Amino acid sequence: MKRKLLAVLAASSAFAFATPAAAQAGCDRPFVEAIAESWVAALEQGTMMTMNLGEWVDYDENFRRASLGQFLSEPREVIWHMALLDTTDCKTYVEAVTRKEDGTMEVLATQVSNGFFGTGPFDNIVTDEGDWLFDAERTAYYASREDWGEIPEGERADRATLIAAADAYLDLFNDKGVEVPWGTPCARLEGGIYTGRGEPTDTCNVGVPDGVELLERRYVVDEVLGAVNVFLEFGESKRPDSHTFRVEDGKLRYIHTVTNCGDEDNCGFPPFAEMLADNPDMQPDLGD
Repeated sequence: MKRKLLAVLAASSAFAFATPAAAQAGCDRPFVEAIAESWVAALEQGTMMTMNLGEWVDYDENFRRASLGQFLSEPREVIWHMALLDTTDCKTYVEAVTRKEDGTMEVLATQVSNGFFGTGPFDNIVTDEGDWLFDAERTAYYASREDWGEIPEGERADRATLIAAADAYLDLFNDKGVEVPWGTPCARLEGGIYTGRGEPTDTCNVGVPDGVELLERRYVVDEVLGAVNVFLEFGESKRPDSHTFRVEDGKLRYIHTVTNCGDEDNCGFPPFAEMLADNPDMQPDLGD
């Protein structure tokens, strides 16, 4: 009996040492940054071989099980990207604007974890022409002009504060009584439209729908960048949606939204070209 007990304890101990970092005490930034860089390299080279893939790697695309190999079967030009590094959960969020060899452009929102002995699972929201307010060139244009640099160490918000700021904004869609920590200036990048004008009075408080629940939230939090990404199911249609927030001095500074509309052009709204023709100010020129 004693021998059996010792064997069980030994096996348990061995499993603990082999458990992935995500199940232990977190990771350091270089470790998570390497995951993000390997994902960007995989997009550029069109192969999974740039990544240290773990065992039993799951790949979900627009919240449905899919093939990672098929998605990475062709190279893409990565025009712009940014990465959030979550050292508590050993996860990264990568937002990227890409162009395929045939000229097709995409905006990708990807959460990648460190799983069983390597990279994975993957949760990838893929948007292209016909998705919500899609204009990849304008997305890159606006995003590349924003400052998502490191927050000085003494001014960083903790994980709970960042999540609370994100949740307040997301809860507003279903409860107009929620108090949101609006910042001024604040710029909201939603698909290819932008609320920023480069002015100190820029605001993200320009209205959101009412009576819409945003459920099944999954977070990637980067305290160093003052940023949090949230994957969620948007409304009754449960559309795959990504919201990313930058928080400075406890207030919202930037918001990015990436939403896949499935088979419904512009998520059931008029075509984006028509919306833009009626309101060209949705895409301001920020100059150089």
